[in-house]
Amino acid sequence: MHIETGQRLYGGALQVRYLIEGLYNRRVSNILICSKESSIAEHFKNSEYTEVLEVTCRGDIDIRLLWAILSAIKRKQPDLIHVHSRRGADIWGAIAARAAKIPSVITRRVDNPESRFAAKMKYGSFNKVVTISEGIRQVLISQGVPEHHIECVRSAIEISEYGTKCDQEWFLSEFDLPENSLIIGMVAQFIERKGHKYMVDAFKAIKEAYPNAFLIFFGQGPLEQNIKSLVQQKGLEDNVIFAGFRKDLARLLPCLDLLVHPALMEGLGVSLIQAAASGVPIVATKVGGIPEIVHHERNGLLVPPRDSKSLTEAVKHLLGDNRLRNRLGTEGRRVAQNEFSIDNMVEGNLNIYKQLLSQKVA
Repeated sequence: MHIETGQRLYGGALQVRYLIEGLYNRRVSNILICSKESSIAEHFKNSEYTEVLEVTCRGDIDIRLLWAILSAIKRKQPDLIHVHSRRGADIWGAIAARAAKIPSVITRRVDNPESRFAAKMKYGSFNKVVTISEGIRQVLISQGVPEHHIECVRSAIEISEYGTKCDQEWFLSEFDLPENSLIIGMVAQFIERKGHKYMVDAFKAIKEAYPNAFLIFFGQGPLEQNIKSLVQQKGLEDNVIFAGFRKDLARLLPCLDLLVHPALMEGLGVSLIQAAASGVPIVATKVGGIPEIVHHERNGLLVPPRDSKSLTEAVKHLLGDNRLRNRLGTEGRRVAQNEFSIDNMVEGNLNIYKQLLSQKVA
């Protein structure tokens, strides 16, 4: 039984989709508890991969979610529960599993620290904690969660969807760009920890060195207007594009000269895996799980967080060296294929399930 309360089919919810489909292909029966009218509910409704149970999710303190989970457990009798999200699922899912005496697993996707007390109370209630990066695993260990209680299973992407050749004519027309443009992309929600403002600060000097450079922000979020105002204050609006949320990243990414990700915190960064799979070199900060995707001077460059000067120099260095960009991009494709496949992710989770169920039988 999977519990995923996200509304949109990206990020963690997309990983749940990949996992359920992979488990089904390995003859595992799935039940999905998810939010009413969510994208993942629509995706799996009437499918053979999983039975869908839609519930109302109103946040951490909505105890009705507990009753909904308990009711589903009583009716469906699952062997194991895997909680994939927060919004109350992490709290009530653990309580329900314990009450029913069923093994339970929770996936942790973020690297923001919690108090040792909160970490002990939350994660101690589960039989295993699955982190999507070694960086997150180390955060939990530092908060007092025992090492043997945590397993790292990295997130994945559908590698075959990426790495297609750039349709340059379409891309330039789509964003009204001149032919000789150097394109820098950033794919991230507009929130503080993604570090958009540091990229805007860096881009002023980058544009002075490369007047044909353009910066495209892909994504939405509460700080989008703030970043737009900052771009205007610095007089960069002619070379900065706000493209919004796009579902066609597999088509867009190969047309970038490089991808930047100046995050202050990052559990892993699926957009980085997507860029690597697309053969795009990356400049990113050395935080969280990012170094597990971006290997310095192999498929990108790593810089300190909150350091616009280092970010500027790294981007300028890559823009000025086409051969280096090509080499880093080629290596990125290999990194994605070898380390972030869906098969690896599904098998990693399935091995944890088998381990817990064998202990239960014993």
